[in-house]
Amino acid sequence: MKTSYFKNDIIQILRNTYLSFVIKWLLLCVIIGAITGSVSAFFLTSLNWVTDWRESHVWIIALLPIGGLSIGLMYHYWGSSVVKGNNLLLEELHSPKKIIPFRMAPLVLLGTLITHFFGGSAGREGTAVQMGGAIADQFTRFFKLNENDRKIILIMGISAGFASVFGTPLAGAIFAVEVMDLRRFRYKGILPGLLVAFIADYSCKVWGVGHTHYSIASVPDIAPNVLLWVVTSGILFGLTALLFSKTVHFFTKLFRNAIGYPPLRPFIGGIFIALSVWGLGTTDYIGLGIPVIVDAFSKNLPVYAFMLKLLLTTFTLGAGFKGGEVTPLFFIGAALGNALFLIFPLPMALLAGMGFVAVFSGATNTPIACTLMAIELFGIESGIYTGLACFVAYLFSGYTGIYTSQIIGCAKHRLYRRIKRRNLEEL
Repeated sequence: MKTSYFKNDIIQILRNTYLSFVIKWLLLCVIIGAITGSVSAFFLTSLNWVTDWRESHVWIIALLPIGGLSIGLMYHYWGSSVVKGNNLLLEELHSPKKIIPFRMAPLVLLGTLITHFFGGSAGREGTAVQMGGAIADQFTRFFKLNENDRKIILIMGISAGFASVFGTPLAGAIFAVEVMDLRRFRYKGILPGLLVAFIADYSCKVWGVGHTHYSIASVPDIAPNVLLWVVTSGILFGLTALLFSKTVHFFTKLFRNAIGYPPLRPFIGGIFIALSVWGLGTTDYIGLGIPVIVDAFSKNLPVYAFMLKLLLTTFTLGAGFKGGEVTPLFFIGAALGNALFLIFPLPMALLAGMGFVAVFSGATNTPIACTLMAIELFGIESGIYTGLACFVAYLFSGYTGIYTSQIIGCAKHRLYRRIKRRNLEEL
């Protein structure tokens, strides 16, 4: 009889412990998702405003060097501990040391808005991910989380930021775990990451903030020749991702070696970017470039559009301006796919859609997340082609990427086994 009571007590304790565990993580998902989604809504609304204002007052681009100097001074005096951005989040995921300073969120928000307001070429994913990660990590202290739980919290922050800024919760959840380690998943973080991603996306939409819609109307039937063209496209998208990553690292090192005082780097870089925009006579290749991305699905673009965006974005980020790389990668991939339509016998929208996600896949080494993003954005009908393009681009992008702190969990090919467990920066 006593044994039976003892067993019942143990079962009750376990049930209570499990219940408190579930309540704790549900509460964290709701809080982090709601806050991050709301902050992303504010960010996207502000970004739309500064973009519209800049396009109505193009003369402001002449002051881009001043905007760059303000960003440089801001990070030099107040942001030295968070200047690594997304790479700092990855480093803390791999080897937790100290809580991400909350200042990362307002600094990257303000820095990104300044970049876009004055005409830099950058994206928005890095901003949302950094804000989400910084906000989420503050709960490590409040809930006294251990090292493993803190990793999950950071995954949740990254997932919430990515999902809410693009409106792709499935891709956001998988991106957060896939980007940590090439070909190795932290499965424990998927469920809370998925839940917080949906909450963050919903919270963003509650504020009336929408996302750009894309359409791939025509999808050919599966055939050997079609698959061959898709694979060939994927190879070109992967090589373009490789070029983007190499170029942004090149400009970063160039500015670092040539200009010793960090605040002067975006100032000098801003002069060249402003002159370039004046020489081009168009603002199509600065900012997010969403109108051009939309056009890539239905209208012929200049064949050099993807290369101009690549050069302006890598130069902008290499000089020290703030913002993400992902939306410019969407632009580059969609524009390249649009150019390939001239010689590849595939629908324009399909080529643009494949490029949209495949170049992103190659530059971030996240083919699964990018495949899910394609399904969320374009529909399941084109999934086989966009997914194939993403994985081919991932393989042909080599061992490089925009996140240098990303660790290679498993080599892409057996010839390169020796590089396992090393980060991209070491390579």
